[in-house]
Amino acid sequence: MLRIACGIVAAALVAGLSVAAQDKTVMVGGAAMYPSKDIIDNAVNSKDHTTLVAAVKAAGLVDTLKTKGPFTVFAPTNAAFDKLPKGTVNMLLKPESQNTLKTVLTYHVVAGSMDSMALMQQAKSNGGSVQLPTVSGGKLWAIANGNTLTLRDEKQASAHITIPDVYQSNGVIHVIDAVLMPR
Repeated sequence: MLRIACGIVAAALVAGLSVAAQDKTVMVGGAAMYPSKDIIDNAVNSKDHTTLVAAVKAAGLVDTLKTKGPFTVFAPTNAAFDKLPKGTVNMLLKPESQNTLKTVLTYHVVAGSMDSMALMQQAKSNGGSVQLPTVSGGKLWAIANGNTLTLRDEKQASAHITIPDVYQSNGVIHVIDAVLMPR
């Protein structure tokens, strides 16, 4: 029995996920993010992610992000969206921009569940950065800067992970401070 339990813990640690961390409830935008809830059910409660939630709804991605996944989502805050040029968010939320919006949003999603430990280990073992294929078909780079992670997009813009490892029933969210853009 002990051997089986040790094997399960070792497998979780190899995947970059500690058992205790997976059970940890994190506060984001003034709301508890419960590991037992999916990405959407948690995100709708964060007052810092109302723009992202509106964009996910406008892009028709709610049902996708409620599936089993797993997904790694780099979730820009409202302040991150506010940094975009004036009028960009309103333009993206229009029905005629749905495909563009979907591309921008899925550029923030990577298949699989990658916590900050896994991202850091992969980046450090690869000379300081690791390329991540996004669900949109683009590429992001996770860059290890000491003990912090920065993301770089295809246009060479950066976003910092401000709240890592917000575990969900269908993946993990990392809160970021900028909107990343595909080519």
